[in-house]
Amino acid sequence: MLAAFAPIATDMYLPAFPQMAVDFKVPEGGIEITLSIFFLGLAIGQAIYGPLIDRFGRRRPLLVGIGLYVATTVLCLLLTDIGIFVGLRFLQAVGGCAGIIIGRAIIRDLFDERDSARAFSSLLVVMTLAPILAPILGGLILSFAGWKAIFGFILAFGLGCALLVWGFIPETLAPEDRRKESPVAIGRAWLSLVTDRAFIVPAMVGGLAQACMFAFITGSPAVFINQHGASAQSYGFLFALIACALIVAAQANRIALRWKTPESLLSASLILNLVAGVGTVLAVATGSLPLLLIPLWFAIGALGFIGADAAALAMAACRRHAGSGSALVGVLQFGCAFVVSSLVAACQNGTAYPMTLAIAGCGLLASILWFLASARRAS
Repeated sequence: MLAAFAPIATDMYLPAFPQMAVDFKVPEGGIEITLSIFFLGLAIGQAIYGPLIDRFGRRRPLLVGIGLYVATTVLCLLLTDIGIFVGLRFLQAVGGCAGIIIGRAIIRDLFDERDSARAFSSLLVVMTLAPILAPILGGLILSFAGWKAIFGFILAFGLGCALLVWGFIPETLAPEDRRKESPVAIGRAWLSLVTDRAFIVPAMVGGLAQACMFAFITGSPAVFINQHGASAQSYGFLFALIACALIVAAQANRIALRWKTPESLLSASLILNLVAGVGTVLAVATGSLPLLLIPLWFAIGALGFIGADAAALAMAACRRHAGSGSALVGVLQFGCAFVVSSLVAACQNGTAYPMTLAIAGCGLLASILWFLASARRAS
């Protein structure tokens, strides 16, 4: 449930974009910025939590983050000024990202490299169920009530998580393993990770590739609803159809890791993501939604391999800086998401090209980085 914080807060209100644009009196792309700013909050928030959870453990920062998430969701329900709403979405993300980063650090506390890759795959299934169900549920809520009812559900979800964490999540970082470092020492830890190819290459590759998903999340309401005439409920099912590819791929990754290394699976999945991403761009020219959905399914599905394997490789290189490493993985992932999502929102032109070009471009950059680094290692 903690891993689902971000998908619930980003995907459930996607069917409400047209309605919210009317209520807030903003043009096309104006509501999408509330999604982009959420990704920025996730990136910055994880930079904050990383050193904190290495110093104070996992449990207390997790409870503080959930508290911020709940409080800002309440304010989102009460205030309707678009400028204030954007700011609240930023703070909501800062709170919600605690579940993402601390969950990764807990896995690193408990598992080795191969088992952590399998654990990340299981976690990815949970994270994928949320985007599958959230737009469908959001569309159903929207058919009976306004967009604020969706945020009411997000609030109830956050409160439920707070109670479960308080009662059942233990501390996994022993006091003797905590690092009471100065800001200078923390900066050195970050610098050592950034300059370590074993960490930064898979972390950056994972961030670039995962940005494909955020390009899809940002652009899909305009493509499915505005351009192809899907209803709010139909949008939820179309979104779920694409998101199901992640579950299939994540399960396939767990099985494949019994025989293959994370490196070999990451290489193959990057090629699939790139080829399918180019296919989405070519499909736009046909004007056919079914022809667009086919390569889009494979482009997003490949992320079920890429996300888990890249994260496992990066976290395995962190050694005693698991918290800072987890934070940097999140900063890179959601930093890329913010940039790509903002570009997709700003370039809306009544076609699917902003979304599909972003997907193909991110896949291309991720592949170039990974295979150049692999060639350098081989030489």
